[in-house]
Amino acid sequence: MIVNGVNLSRLGTREVNIYGNVSFEEHLAEMRERYPKVELEYVKSDKEGELAEAITSARNLHGIILNAGAYTHTSVVLADAVRAAKSPVVEVHISNLFGREQYRRNSVLSAACAGFISGFGLQSYDLAVEAFLMKYDVIIKPQQV
Repeated sequence: MIVNGVNLSRLGTREVNIYGNVSFEEHLAEMRERYPKVELEYVKSDKEGELAEAITSARNLHGIILNAGAYTHTSVVLADAVRAAKSPVVEVHISNLFGREQYRRNSVLSAACAGFISGFGLQSYDLAVEAFLMKYDVIIKPQQV
């Protein structure tokens, strides 16, 4: 399951020099074509509580890919949800947090997550899918889009 937080609905139009000009929905459609054998659930909310609920209520998943957006730097609620999750969570960011403003270099989520991927654009999500496939020893060759 992919869980996207605050402001990620604006991808493709928001700070395109940092986040690119492709919406997440477009990228998700491409991911579904590349990984036709992987069921990719998607949850998007700007509301912290809804994100926490999605993470803690997820069952029988091989993994959760979480981009909490700005909540990354502030949300103890989401960190606690990740700790309570029944599935491993990989924290994902489109930009390289460590190449950005100082306040963005701190994640309250990272210590609770199984892994961290940052700085590869929207392909950061694909890398997280690949990591879960490797973890579960599943070989699925991505399709060309």
